Amino acid sequence: MTPQALVMYAIVASMHVVGLAMLLALVRLVRGPSVPDRILALDTLFVAAIAQLVLFGMYLGTAVYFEAALIIAMLGFVGTVVLSKYVLRRDIVE
Repeated sequence: MTPQALVMYAIVASMHVVGLAMLLALVRLVRGPSVPDRILALDTLFVAAIAQLVLFGMYLGTAVYFEAALIIAMLGFVGTVVLSKYVLRRDIVE
């Protein structure tokens, strides 16, 4: 088995594990007992989506997916901050 094939198998296995993590985060997002749990699940889902895009970019050998992962990271950060601020103060704009 060549090293390239071993790396591809590792990437595919990692994509499956990250997919399972996304499924579990989605379950927590839907069933979360409280709003902070759901915000945390949404943030976890963003991080897992970023990991999935990076792994998919590595699998295909293209850099387009890395740029998409950066955009999702920025949107996820802003979304988490806005939702957390809304939960704490019930107002987004001060």
